[in-house]
Amino acid sequence: MPRGSARVSAAAASIGEQFVAWRKLQGLTAVQVSERAGISRNTLRRVETGDTGVGMQAFLSVARALGVLEAIVKATDPYETDLGRARADEILPMRVRQ
Repeated sequence: MPRGSARVSAAAASIGEQFVAWRKLQGLTAVQVSERAGISRNTLRRVETGDTGVGMQAFLSVARALGVLEAIVKATDPYETDLGRARADEILPMRVRQ
């Protein structure tokens, strides 16, 4: 397996494990989370086991159901980093920055 693909698979497995931990910490069953996320129990199982073939909609719906969606959005915001803030003015066109 190529190195990049292995990293993605490892990250997906780690996130899946963290989603399971969030679910259990909140005392939620898999059925409750799948219902709140609007996905099947099987799709939730795929998310929780780190299946990289799961769609973005399902992944983000589970994050929302667990209350961690905003944290994920913030974690990927380049303006939350020193580099992003420093380089925004020189790299991004004005319409993107607004």
